[in-house]
Formats: sequence, C-alpha cells, structure tokens
Amino acid sequence: MNLTSTLGGQFFILEKLKPFGLPLAILMLMVMMVIPLPAFLLDVFFTTNILLSLLILMVSLHTFRPLDFSSFPTVLLFATILRLGLNVASTRIVLSSGHTGSDAAGKVIEAFGEFVIAGNYVVGIFVFAILIIINLVVITKGAGRVSEVSARFTLDAMPGKQMAIDADLNAGLLTSEEAKQRRDDIAKEADFYGSMDGASKFVKGDAIAGILILLINIIGGLIIGIAQHNLPVSTAAENYIILSVGDGLVAQIPSLLLAIATAIIVTRVSTSQDLSKQIGTQIGIKQAWLPSAGVLFLLGIIPGMPNLLFLTASALTFFIWWTIKKQGESSGEINDKSVKENDEDKLDNTDDDNALSLSEIADNSAISMQLGYGLIQLVDDENDGPLIARITGVRKQISKDLGFIIPQVRIRDDLSLEANHYRIRIGQEIVAEDKIFPQLLLAIPGDSAQTKIEGTDVKDPSFNMDATWIEPHQQARAENLGYMVVEPEAVIATHLNQILSKQAADLLGQDDVQALLDNLSKTSPQLVSSTVPKLVPLNILTSILKLLLIENMPISDLKRILEVLASLNVKTMSPIELAEAIRPTVSSLLIQQIAPLNNALPIITFSAELEQMIVNIAKQTGANGLILEGSLIQKIVSGINSVMEKMQTENRKAVMITAPVIRRDLSQMLRQHIPTLDILSFTELPDNKKIEVVANIGSDEESNS
Repeated sequence: MNLTSTLGGQFFILEKLKPFGLPLAILMLMVMMVIPLPAFLLDVFFTTNILLSLLILMVSLHTFRPLDFSSFPTVLLFATILRLGLNVASTRIVLSSGHTGSDAAGKVIEAFGEFVIAGNYVVGIFVFAILIIINLVVITKGAGRVSEVSARFTLDAMPGKQMAIDADLNAGLLTSEEAKQRRDDIAKEADFYGSMDGASKFVKGDAIAGILILLINIIGGLIIGIAQHNLPVSTAAENYIILSVGDGLVAQIPSLLLAIATAIIVTRVSTSQDLSKQIGTQIGIKQAWLPSAGVLFLLGIIPGMPNLLFLTASALTFFIWWTIKKQGESSGEINDKSVKENDEDKLDNTDDDNALSLSEIADNSAISMQLGYGLIQLVDDENDGPLIARITGVRKQISKDLGFIIPQVRIRDDLSLEANHYRIRIGQEIVAEDKIFPQLLLAIPGDSAQTKIEGTDVKDPSFNMDATWIEPHQQARAENLGYMVVEPEAVIATHLNQILSKQAADLLGQDDVQALLDNLSKTSPQLVSSTVPKLVPLNILTSILKLLLIENMPISDLKRILEVLASLNVKTMSPIELAEAIRPTVSSLLIQQIAPLNNALPIITFSAELEQMIVNIAKQTGANGLILEGSLIQKIVSGINSVMEKMQTENRKAVMITAPVIRRDLSQMLRQHIPTLDILSFTELPDNKKIEVVANIGSDEESNS
C-alpha cells in the first residue's frame, strides 16, 4: 500500500513537471555554454547528442508524409543548439586542459580523434574536411534548395487546393468536418515548408560553425600549448589536433545525420507507406533488374576487369530478378484464381440472362440520374466532365436558396435507355426524363425571334417551350435571330434544378434536420436544447419544415423558426397549423429571392367580390377543403397564366396575395394547375416592402391589368 502510494506520488509529480521539461532543457543548454563541465558529463552529453540525431533520422525514414513529423523544424533547432552548446563546452576544456593529454576532454572525443587520425595528423584533417564538404556542399545545400522550392510551390498551390476542397464540399463528397480538417492540413503544410526553408539554414550554419571551431581549437591549442605550457611542437600538435578533430567529428556526425534527415523530410512524397516500402515497391520491377544483370555479366567477361566480382554481382542481380518474377507470377495466380472464383459465383447466382445484381435494385441514393450510352461523354473525365460541374453548381445554388444541403446526385449509365436519353429519380421514383443531343446546341426563341432556324424541333424539358437543336456552327446566326442558345449539359442541369426545387420536401429527412440543429447548436445551444425535442419532437419539426419547402419557403433561418415554435402552444396545434404560424416570420426570405431589396414586389390579387366569395365557400366546406366550380377554377387559372406569361417576357415573377383564411386551401388547389405559383397571405408581406399590383383577377379591368 505504501509502495503504491509512493509510486503514485512520483508519477503525479512527473506529470506536473512535464510542462516545464522543455524550458528547463533550454536553460541547461545556456548554462552549459557558461559553466565548465567535467569530462564525464561531456561524454554523456555527446552520447545523448548522437542518440538524438539517430532517433530523428529513424523517425524521418518511417513517416508516411512530411506533416507526420511537423515538429521537425523545431526539433532541428533544439538539436542544433544542443550541439553548439557542446562545442562551446568542449572547446573550453580543449583549450584549458589540452596540454594534459588527448583524454583531457573525455573518452568520446579522444576515441573519435584517434580513430580518424590513426597516427597521421594530415590525413585526419583531410578526412574531417571531406565530411564537412559532404555535409555542407552536397546534402545541406541540396536540402535547402528543395525546401525553398517546396515552400514557394506549396504557397502558390494553396488557392487551388482551397477551391478543390470547396468544390468537393459543395458536391457532397466531403463533410464539413472533413473539409475543415483538409483546410487545416493545407495551412499546416504551408507553415511546415515555410519553417523548413528557414530550418535548413540552421544545418548549413552548423556545418560552417564546425569548420571555424576546428580551426580555433587547432590554432588556439597550439599557441596555448607552446606559449603557456612550454610543450614541444610535436607534443602540442599531437594533443590538440587529436582533441580538435575528435571534437569536430563528434559534432559533425550528428550534424550529418540531421542533414540527411532534413533532406529526407523535404524530398518526401506523401504516401500510405514508409520510405523503405515506397522505394522497395517502386524499384522492385523485374524489367529493371534483368538488363542490369546482363550489363554486369558483360563487364565480368572482359579481360583485365575484376571478373569474379562482376560475375558475382551479376549472379546476385539475376537472382533478385528471378525472385521478383516469381512473386509477380504468384500474385497473378492468386488474382486469376480470385477472378475465376468470382466468375463461378456469378454463374451459380445467374440462372438466366435476366438476373439482376443487388446494386441495380437497391439503390439508396436520394437523387440519381441515369444516362444513355450516348451521354457518357458529358461526365467523362477526359472531357473535364462538364455535366458534373453544372450539377455541382445547381446543388450549391439550391442549397443556398432553401437552407439545407441537397444530397449528392449519383450519375450512372443505363444501357436500357436509348442513346441520348436521360432519367432523373428521387429515391426510387422516376420524376423526369427526356432526350438531348450532346453534339448539338439547343436554341430557344426569344421575343424578338421571327425567323425559324433549321434543326430538330423539340420542347424544352424544363419549361415546355418550343426549341430547336442546332449544329454548333449555327450558334452565331441563331443568336443574331434572337434565339437563346444553350449547351446540352446546361439543358440537363436546368431540368434538374427545376425538379430539385419542386421536390425539395422529399429530399429533407430527419438526419438532415438533425445536422441543421447540430450546426445551430454551435451558436444557439440553449435555444436548440430547450426546443428540440422538449417542445417539438424531431419528426414533427421535420414535417413542419417539409410543409414549408413544399411551397418554396426557405428554411435557412432555422433560429427564427425555433424561436417562433418556442412561443407557440405546440401541443394543441397540428404540423400544418404550426407551419402556417411560422410562414410570416420567414416569408421575407422567399420574397427577397423574387424581388431584390430595392425593387417592388409584383403581386396578383383577387377582386374584393371574388375573394369574399371564395372565403364564404371555404367557411361552408370547412375541413373538407376548398371546393370551387370547374368554370370558376378555369377562369382563375386562365387569368393567372396570362399574367405569369406576361411577367416571364419581362424576366420577372409575380406572387399571388390573398386572405390568410383561404391561403393554404387556395395554394393546394392552384398549384396543381400552376406549380410555379407562390401564394402568400397579406400577413406575410413585410411592412417595409414596396408592392406593385400587376393584375386583379375577377375585376372588369383584369384584361387591361
């Protein structure tokens, strides 16, 4: 019990001291440069320095991408400071105690010095100089150049990467959390390569400092040994050169290791493998090893060459080629066996040509589009997939207008369709289909188009207007004649836009609503937690939002919707009544899409007599809904259609305004005949919005309005 308590107390103390570990280490380095160290501590620190450099090199070799070792620039700085601190400490001992012998600065420096020099001072100095040149001129200079170029290219590529993330997010390929993580990775990558550009200068400066420290130790040591300690020149040279070269070598070996680690990090390509596996995979191709074995064999049979050595190398290379070849054949046999087994499974599971796979009958995509084989080119990557970009734009715009993320559109080829046909599904229901010509352009006549243009006459799939498919070379002539010319992918995208806007309520589910609530809870957590599900269950809220979307009412201001619900007696009201109560609060979102801020809102009204008659009929029918005579409905629909067509020629849109008591019943009736008609009540008009009455249905002046 006492032992456990003691160990627990020690671990607690260590945890508390952990934040102070790095600052204390930096302070110790500073102290090391000022206070003389005994030779034993110098040996310990030099050994630790070599160990640290080896660890950094091993970590660099086993990272999958540079960002996996994002702290490398800072670690490199600390390792450089440690090494320079040791150089200062060792120089003090070399110059002050070098006259006592080659072991004055510790066993590590003595061993490295005698090992390199091996009794010949000149050779030792030249070997050390070569190590410095390799470090400074080759590795450090190359790593610094790669760091500089990588930093510049990374910064230049940042805008494009950000746009790609936004495109994937809008296309539904990424969640908001994944997009945020990728943006953070891009920012970290830019910071990393920028830091590496500067950190490589540490390595270069360290190598230069090593040369200067070596010269100072040798020259200063000889002067001190001869002048102050009266040593013979040969003895002074022996002591101080061994110490100086040993000190420089002990410092330069870790420096060389860190320079190699720096070069590995900055030249590393992000993959799912460590460096050894990546290199092994890429050079392990049999086509490279057999010619190499052949060249070595030819060199081995040339008289005068070291024949045995070259022939042995050729045999070894040939053995590696044979091993790689056998491994490839084994993999091929496994793959062939897997394919054969899959084919047998298919034969077992298909009794006739009419058998279907599960993916063909269980497509769970919220939105899907099937294309005939003649339209595959519109989504082909080699042609930049123009349809994909159009669909992404449609999803983005509708999502902004309605206030929730439209699901991703799954596009598939369907050989059962005719070549140029396409089909749009919401869930499993086919909601639209038509035919386009991918090599042609669709010309839609405008108001000024008087001359008929030659081509294939059709109906525009979106608005059922007369249109003509023309050859691309006819585009200029068609535009001069007053036609609007549309690309085939734009025809499909416009049709999809119309379908998605009309079917938006079918696309919203409880998961989507929960995602909206989760997003709102980041800024209004109390409102969300006190409303859903305490006052309004998630399924009821989803039903309310669907009712709003059915009549094109945006749900983007979910905060205001929840605030209205929190103020109502929701337990005594149906979802329909709740949706009607919410509409005046969010109607301005729909109105601003129809008429910008400073423009008057075009409205269609009923004459006072006609509206009062409809109100009386609604009171009589009660819960059975609004029931009008067929002739009256036809008259109303005809009058509204005339106004809508006139407004369309002016590139404007009008809304129907009526009394609140009949608004919903009238909307259900009229939208069956005019799906694009928006019907608002008087109470849903903002007080500060200007209006323009463009028609008064049922009045004697209707035809002139």
